[in-house]
Amino acid sequence: MGYAGSDDAGIYRLDNETALVLTADFITPPVDDPYLFGQIAAANALGDVYAMGAKPIACLNLVAFPAKTLPPEVLQRIVAGALSKITEAGAVLAGGHSIEDDEPKFGLAVTGIVHPQKYWPNNTSRPGDVLILTKPVGSGVLFNANLKKWVSTRALEECIAVITTLNKRAAEVMTDFEVHAATDVTGFGLVGHSFEMARGSKTRFDIEIEKIPIMTEALAMYEKGMTTGVNRSNRKLVENHLCFKRKLPAWHEEIIFDPQTSGGLLLAVPENIGNRVIDALQQAGVSHAAIIGKVRPCIDSIYLSF
Repeated sequence: MGYAGSDDAGIYRLDNETALVLTADFITPPVDDPYLFGQIAAANALGDVYAMGAKPIACLNLVAFPAKTLPPEVLQRIVAGALSKITEAGAVLAGGHSIEDDEPKFGLAVTGIVHPQKYWPNNTSRPGDVLILTKPVGSGVLFNANLKKWVSTRALEECIAVITTLNKRAAEVMTDFEVHAATDVTGFGLVGHSFEMARGSKTRFDIEIEKIPIMTEALAMYEKGMTTGVNRSNRKLVENHLCFKRKLPAWHEEIIFDPQTSGGLLLAVPENIGNRVIDALQQAGVSHAAIIGKVRPCIDSIYLSF
């Protein structure tokens, strides 16, 4: 399986028991601390493997670094942060490649493994499924607002704690349950990744906006007038396939377009196990996990309703 669809990673079957899961992702720094930057970038890249129901086994660093303006200690801290998350994932760092660039960029090429019959596609949700989200949204607007010092220390720390948390535990819990479809929520926001899942499976995602877990102060930042450079393009991506069931303030709508870094898993599971899944996730420490909506038959190319 390659890039013909919108899945989070490619899959290459080695034999009847093992398939490789292959992905790559890198980002610019959302924070000043190089160690945290490395952790966030690594968690973000590893998320694509977890979104396929797979286990990461090996990683390669992808580095762009302004060696003429930043000392080597900064790069060392970025790599150290990434290595902490790679090790936490149970994978190894096997090397990588670096280039000179004006702006730091860092990420990983990640290889994972999964049984060829047990991976999670993102285009096989079924009418009647419930939708589960494992992390709150709002990191995009919080990082932008933080540049203007609008975000409280507590809210920023909570945001960083969320995005440096691997989706490992959530993925491990879900191996005990039937998963019809899955993805992780990243740059296209909740709306973009939901759209990929719904369109791919020819269903409609009926999401209750008040049930979406949202990071502290994220809505307040939108109400205050902050946004991101990606919200508009995320809205444009889905505007012909989206309806709102009730009138919301324009700033409240923006949260579903908010681009995420290292976001949570979005899972479609049978309705009869939804509450058991939430209980299992929360008992495992995935405290923000919530049922946010249902999968319904698609009508008139409207793939999303909020």
